[in-house]
Formats: sequence, structure tokens, C-alpha cells
Amino acid sequence: MSDDTEPRGSTTLDGFRVLWVGIKREPIVFTVATLGAVLFGVLTVADAWVLGWATQHVLIPAFETGEIGTDMLLWVVALFMGVAILRAVGIVARRLGGGIMYYRMQSHTRRGVTRQYLSLPMEWHQRHPTGQLLSNAYSDVEAAWAPIMPLPMALGTVVMMVVAVVQMFVADVVLALVGLLVFPAVVVANLLYQRFSSPLMTRAQGLRAEVSEIAHESFDGAMVVKTLGRETEETDRFRAKAQELRDVNVRAGRFRAIFDPTLASLPNLGVLIVLAVGASRVTTGATEAGDVVTVAYLLTIVSFPIRAIGWLLGEFPRSVVGYRRAKAVLDATGSMVYGDDELPARTTGALLEVADLHYSYDADAPLLRGVDFDVRPGRTVALVGATASGKSTLTSLMTRLVDPDSGSIRIDGHDLKGLRRGELPRDVALVPQTAFMFDDTVRGNVTLGADVPDADVWAALRTAQADGFVAALPEGLDTKLGERGTSLSGGQRQRLSLARALVRRPRLLILDDATSAVDPEVEARILASLRDDRDGAGDADGQGSAASLVVVAYRKATISLADEVVHLDEGRVVARGTHTDLLATSPAYAQLVNAYETEAALDADTGSAAGSATDGGTQA
Repeated sequence: MSDDTEPRGSTTLDGFRVLWVGIKREPIVFTVATLGAVLFGVLTVADAWVLGWATQHVLIPAFETGEIGTDMLLWVVALFMGVAILRAVGIVARRLGGGIMYYRMQSHTRRGVTRQYLSLPMEWHQRHPTGQLLSNAYSDVEAAWAPIMPLPMALGTVVMMVVAVVQMFVADVVLALVGLLVFPAVVVANLLYQRFSSPLMTRAQGLRAEVSEIAHESFDGAMVVKTLGRETEETDRFRAKAQELRDVNVRAGRFRAIFDPTLASLPNLGVLIVLAVGASRVTTGATEAGDVVTVAYLLTIVSFPIRAIGWLLGEFPRSVVGYRRAKAVLDATGSMVYGDDELPARTTGALLEVADLHYSYDADAPLLRGVDFDVRPGRTVALVGATASGKSTLTSLMTRLVDPDSGSIRIDGHDLKGLRRGELPRDVALVPQTAFMFDDTVRGNVTLGADVPDADVWAALRTAQADGFVAALPEGLDTKLGERGTSLSGGQRQRLSLARALVRRPRLLILDDATSAVDPEVEARILASLRDDRDGAGDADGQGSAASLVVVAYRKATISLADEVVHLDEGRVVARGTHTDLLATSPAYAQLVNAYETEAALDADTGSAAGSATDGGTQA
């Protein structure tokens, strides 16, 4: 995404293009806000006319005669009050409309970015750090629409400036020309500011994403950081990037600190020149004192539009960068294309066919090579293989989190690539080894917002052997689990994750070592419960109506559940058959499974010894 954050073309033109997107989305609010700003601008200029009229027709005659007419005084007060009230109405409309546009566009863009995150394939997410994605959805969106709030004010002040300039020329052409000499200097100041600040704003937005990324990693890996005593190193890593962001922002702030006073002082310099020239012209009789006052006051009014436009243009560099970064997400498609096929509405287990499947993360190191196997409806297939043999990648391919390089995966005869978006999750469920829990209730984590009766939730919990500990929780299904389910053990989280899949009654259930954190005795009960459900679910013609099951397995108890075992080795299917047959006919398979069993036994003995030592220490 870095290419999308590099400056390209005119920042000013790109900034106005970003604003045009917001204007097209909120035309009514923009119109109301702009009309309010125009009303404010016109009446601000009217103040100058009232001041000049009062000077010429009330104050100067009063000095000459020593008297002020009551009627004239009332007229002046009424004029000033009327202008002030109408100007206040304009301010309310301008600020309210600008604020509504600003927050609506932020909300709209954030929803779009988040929606896009959820729809993009996993391979896209694997290429983009989480911290960067958080920055895209928050600080980039905020930066993108920062100029839209002052936009109505800037447009209103443009009208005010035009009216003021016309009024200046009506009052005195020479003084108007003298006063407007500051405009070229203002334009040059804006161009210089954008030239120097735009690269800094671009770098600052990128650094915000990097800081967010480091913070996210530190928080997610808090246990690793604390248990290995790496707090100082993580703090230093964050400090270095945060200080780099600070330095870039300080440099950008220095340019802004020079730009803003310069922009404010140029009109004031023009006022001084106008007063000096005007005094000379009054002395020679070339103009009247009231006209000098009018032009000088109008020039002070013109200084406000200049500053307002400067504020708007000053936000453009950061806005353009933020919009490009957010737009890069909104325009991303990944490489996943969907078709229009629908899976048949059936209650039987799904037929899964994997044919000549190839996949690689690195073109020079293929991971899966020509994988072929099938899972008949209602049957169980165990995937067994050494670490890095491609088992978890295969589960991602079967659920179409990623697409294969070549070959096909079919469900009931339909290629996954031909299914329409959202069709596959209705019939296929994956239970990963790492169980993610939301900061929600038990019910919310199992149903994920779906309208599921509590009876079905409890049935899924029973099958997953989670009903006992859920019933013991303080509020049962309504118990809040905390962020990532921190109040639960790893095994409990895995069982809830399994219940989450079961409650949807999938036709194909894929378990990627989904009971690795569960005690072997509990795992045996889970597997027996799955077997009982399946044995009782056959229909009259023998076709299984329970879910077809693919299990990534290590333990013999899990593997023995399977009707067939597929042995993967270095990305290839090297053996297929029942667990018993493969033990007898495949030495490599027997060695692998027995090695797993030996390792598990050693782990169990080590854990038991540690537990005994702990108990002994406690008793002592």
C-alpha cells in the first residue's frame, strides 16, 4: 500500500477532488451549510458598509455640529443589530452543516473500510499488518475528511471576499488596488507551504500506521513479552518509532508555525499601507474619510477569508494522504473472484472432492503438490502428516480462505470458485486450532448474532462437552467472557469454538487440530459425542445425514474416529486407507503416529511430574 501514499500531481487539485467526493454524497447538507456561510459573509461585508455610512453620516456631522440626532442613532443601532442577528443564523447553519458532513463522511468511510476488511480474502490480510489496517480505519479516515468541516466557511468567505473587493472598488479604486497587492504574496505562501509540508504529512501518516502496528503486536504478545522479560526491548522499539513520528510532526509543525503567522500578517500589512495612502488622499481631497475607513475595514475582512482558505489548504496534504490510504483498501479486490452457483438445499452430509491440488506461498518452494482425495457424504477423513506437510493450508483451501494455484475443490460437484459470495459458509464450517473469542457473552460467542434458540445452543455445547463448565459460570449463557475470552482456559475456548460451528449444523465440518488444548479424556468424550450424533443421523437409504467430517489429527484416539486416513508428506498424499490398514502397510505412517503418541505421553508424564512437585511444594 505504500505506493498509494506517495505524493502525485498537485496536492491542491487532489484535495479538492477528495472534497468533491464528500459534496456528492451529502449535497443537501453541503448546500445548507454553504448558504449559511454565504449569508455570514455577505452580512460581514454589510457591517463595513454600515460602519462607513455611520462614519460619514453620523459621526463626522456630530463632530461638526456637536449634536447627534436620535433618529439617526436608532437607525444605526437597528442596522447593526439586524446584521448581527442574521449573521448569527448564518454561523449556526454553517457550523452545524459542516460538522454533520464531517462526521457522516467519517462514519460512511469507516463502515466501508471495515466492510471491505471482512470481505477481502485471507491472502490479502496476510500481506497487510494489523496495525496498518487499524490506522487505515481510524487515523487515515479522520485525516481524509478533516478539510470538509471548514469547507463551507471557506466557500462563504470566498463570497465575502468577492463582495468585499467589489465594495472596495466602489469606495475607492486606488485604495482597492493598493490593498489587493497582498494577494500574490498569499498565493506564494500557500504554494511554498504545500511544497514543504506534503512530504512530511505523507511520512507522518505512514508512521502512525507503524506505531499502531508495534503497539498492537506488543499488546497481543503481552504474555510472551512478560514471561521472557522483554518489556524494556518492546518499550524501546515503540519509543524509537514514536519518537520518529514525533520528529516528523514537529518538523511539519514548524512549517505550519511559519505559515499561519505569515498568512495572518500579510493582510494587516495591507491595512497599514491603505491607511497611509488613504490619509494622503484625504489630505489632497481625492477621497473621503468614510471611504478610507470602509476600504481599511473591508481589507481586514478580506484577511479572514484569506486565513480561512489557508486553513483549508493547510489540511490538504494530510487529507490527500489519508484518503489515498483509505481508498486503497476500498478499491482492493484481492485475487478472489466469485461465481453465481448455489449449493443444493440438502440435509445430508456434503460430498467433498479435492483434485490435483497445487499451492505455494513461495513460487520456488511449492507446499501442496497434486493432492487428491475425497470425503463421501456423512463420512470422516483424518488428515495426518508431519509439521509443515500442508495440513492447515489444506483446511484454508477447503474453506476458500485462499485459492489454489491449480487444481480444484468441489462441494457436491460445484467448484468453490464458482459459488456466489456467502454461499460456502452456510454449509461448511472450520474450527481452527487457535480459538478466537469475542468480548461478548457465551451465547453471543456461539451464535455470533444469529437467531438460534437456546435449546440448540445447549445441544451444541453438550456435543462439544462445554455444557458443564458453561452451566457453572455465574450467569450461564449470559456470562461475559472478556476480550479474547481471557476468563477461559485454552481447552474451554476450543470447546466453545467447536460449539460455534456445530450450532450452525454444517454439512461439512473441518477440525484443524481443534481439540489440541483439551484434556485427552475430554477429547475422547467429544469424539464419542460426535460419533453418537453421526451414528444416529443416518437416513433410510443409508446416506449419512450428519456432517461430513475432515479432521487434522495427531492423537490416535482422534485418528481412530475416522473412516479413512489421508497421509500427507511434503505436500503429497502418500497413503490412504483405514487407520488399522495404514499401521500395517505404511511404515512411515506407523512411525509418525507412534512418534506423536510417544511425544504426547512424555508431555503428559512431564506435566504430571510438575504437578506432583507443585503439590508437594504446596503441602510442604
